[in-house]
Amino acid sequence: MLKQWRSPFLLLTLCSLLLTACGPGGQREVIAATSTGQPLTLTDFTGRELSFPGIPKHIVALGSGEADIILALGGALVGRPSSTGTTPVKGTEEIMQVGSAHEVDLEKIAYLKADAVLGNAQLNTKDIPALEGVGAQLVLTQAHSVTDITRQIRLFGQMLNKEQQAQQIISGIEAEVQSAAAASTRQKPRVLLVYGAPGTYMAALPNSLGGNILELAGGVNIAADYPGLQSYPQYATLNTERIMEANPQLILIMTHGNAAEVQHGFEQEMRQNAAWSSLDAVVHNRVSVLPAELFGTNPGTRVTESLQMLITLFSSLELQ
Repeated sequence: MLKQWRSPFLLLTLCSLLLTACGPGGQREVIAATSTGQPLTLTDFTGRELSFPGIPKHIVALGSGEADIILALGGALVGRPSSTGTTPVKGTEEIMQVGSAHEVDLEKIAYLKADAVLGNAQLNTKDIPALEGVGAQLVLTQAHSVTDITRQIRLFGQMLNKEQQAQQIISGIEAEVQSAAAASTRQKPRVLLVYGAPGTYMAALPNSLGGNILELAGGVNIAADYPGLQSYPQYATLNTERIMEANPQLILIMTHGNAAEVQHGFEQEMRQNAAWSSLDAVVHNRVSVLPAELFGTNPGTRVTESLQMLITLFSSLELQ
């Protein structure tokens, strides 16, 4: 949905090198390493090959994770995702808000003369023609796993000619994941991971970012084999009967909205079914909302904080 709003230097020349990498699932990413002013070509997560006359100078991010990665790489943004009850990515507070992946503010993007817009492969494919119409190239990625985030970092590093910085960040993330795996012999709590907004709650599956972080941290996702929703295959309908059978020891809620309101609403729904009161998580008061900036959306380079938070939480539990 598109929302409308009116309104003497030494030239460093680098040889263009054609770099080819193969991402997960065999997807091919190609980019020409370039300095400012030389043509650049890259392939986004959907396989679309995009061409730029040089390194993009007017970059707009429709998601907070993408904004975080650009800043971590030393890049600059002219537009950031709108904040609706959440804290903007540090360093972007004074940057113009341009909507989100769910609702793109086309005329603000045109006003900013954006040359690259960082969007979501699942949500923004439909916006390609409109954004191209105002002179912007839409770079589509996704973040359904930690691996996806490292692919985003690599792609944006190539886009900004910051490959070395990108690899340093990726190496740090991979070290955190390896550390988590080395500690996986500890207790593995049974967890129901819920994504919600007042009145709407879904179970996060392993193919979601939250679900992937949960398993990397050593938790057992009780909804691992639930069938995914057709419109959101990374999530599933909450199945009360199966939840009762699995008896989760911990219920964690992810949201990008008001945390207190979401938790209150979920607890109200639980009270409507007496069976929920017998769950181990409820009996031991282990129902809580995770920080929105780390779990309610793609945290970008801060995914290491998300992972460490769950590792610490799981290690502190006294399970029977």
